[in-house]
Amino acid sequence: MVDQKETGALPERVVEAVNDPRRLSVLQGLEASETVGDADFDRIAKLASTIMDAPVALVSLVDIDRQWFRSAVGLTEHETPIDQSFCAHAIAGDGTPMVVLDASADPRFAQNPLVTGEHHLRFYAGVPMRVADVAIGTLCVIDRQPRAEPPPARMEQLRALAELAASLFSLKAGTRAGEKAQVALVREERRRAIAIEAASLASWVWDARSGVVECDELLPELLGLPTTTRMRARDVFTAIDRRDLGKTGTMFRDTLADSDEYFGEYRVRGTEPSRWLATRGRVVERDSDGRAILVFGVNYDITEARAANERQRLLLRELNHRVKNTLATVQALATQTVRHARNPGDFLEAFSARLRSLGLAHGLLSDHEWRGISIRELIRTELQPFQDAARPRIALRGQDVLLSPDQAVGLALVLHELGSNAVKYGSLSVPRGSVLLEWSVRGREDKRLLDMSWSESGGPAVTEPAHHGFGSILIKRGLAKVLSSEVIHEFRPEGVYAGISMPLASAEETHL
Repeated sequence: MVDQKETGALPERVVEAVNDPRRLSVLQGLEASETVGDADFDRIAKLASTIMDAPVALVSLVDIDRQWFRSAVGLTEHETPIDQSFCAHAIAGDGTPMVVLDASADPRFAQNPLVTGEHHLRFYAGVPMRVADVAIGTLCVIDRQPRAEPPPARMEQLRALAELAASLFSLKAGTRAGEKAQVALVREERRRAIAIEAASLASWVWDARSGVVECDELLPELLGLPTTTRMRARDVFTAIDRRDLGKTGTMFRDTLADSDEYFGEYRVRGTEPSRWLATRGRVVERDSDGRAILVFGVNYDITEARAANERQRLLLRELNHRVKNTLATVQALATQTVRHARNPGDFLEAFSARLRSLGLAHGLLSDHEWRGISIRELIRTELQPFQDAARPRIALRGQDVLLSPDQAVGLALVLHELGSNAVKYGSLSVPRGSVLLEWSVRGREDKRLLDMSWSESGGPAVTEPAHHGFGSILIKRGLAKVLSSEVIHEFRPEGVYAGISMPLASAEETHL
């Protein structure tokens, strides 16, 4: 036996727990004292590390003079002396998890070499692993930084993993309680392992010989079936949408015949909009002829993921369409701008400004995934280069509405030309000038029209130009792609006026 002196700083009650003869007998009976690097325990340790977001996770067995690690994540050592063991303290408790938030401030561990030395251990959370009703060690996680108290849900997950690890020790030791009890335990523990690895998974076990599916209550809920933990396999297939039933059945039968892994996706019958489920399964037992006997699996809801993928495909199709339209628009702008430019400098300035206007509209549409944008947001963005931030001279009046992509692009070009001309020649070319931009919506829900007016005042005297440049042409024709649109561009004595009318049948109105 190990006395207090031999175990250094271990308290007497911890020494008694470590030296307990029944505990040591169970530990010895596991026949696992010198094995490390087991893949099954490595998965449990990695999952514990992920759940607790901790750099170190250990499946630790506490022996008479040392603690050694059946699995270690984030640590190269395979064992430590018993007098340095945090896990020895954990197994001496009342069976509940032991949590140390800052070991350097805990009198039990402040002088421990694992705390003061290179490992710099600060946080520890360990759950005893109990086999045959005695604690053989712990599943624990470690951090080199102090922490706050872990959430109860995470500690419950750590506890469940510790139970799974304890059961796994019993299984690997070859429990002789009978084949039936052993198979039942395998089914339950593996099903729990799958469910623990990812939240919101419906786990199940299918016995191919009886056709019975044992499951948790989430599976029938996902399938739209009455609550149960035991159903027939044909009930599951009956719940699959007819459109996917043939493909799903074929894939499942192929898996049973030729491989061990199965993955499929299908819609649930009678759901609108359609609920999509994904299912993953694995054949874990076959008979002597290779026929599947036992299949484990999980189901989970992928409706939102499918909808997101569909939105992405629609967006890509829309972008391809818009790219073609944009290239055509840019080509037309370049051709007409160069045709009306007096020299290369004029062309570069005018063309660059029009491209910027087009780019601003495209940027807004892209931010809204080409579903349409607010008219007020578009107006403010396009007119910002012509607005005086210190003393705004462009007044905006109107209710907000949503514009379709074609409406937004066309109106952006018109607004840019109106603002550019006002700064160069019109009311915004002098300090006292101003612009009033008003708009309103009229008509029924299915036939709404947007009426907009651009009225300049306080600027230089206005006369009808003898020759209309491309800017004037663009103002009148910028909304050509929007059917039934009209644009009036007049040079009134009091200031330039533009009247715009276009349908809003496809837009959704929003009052601010």
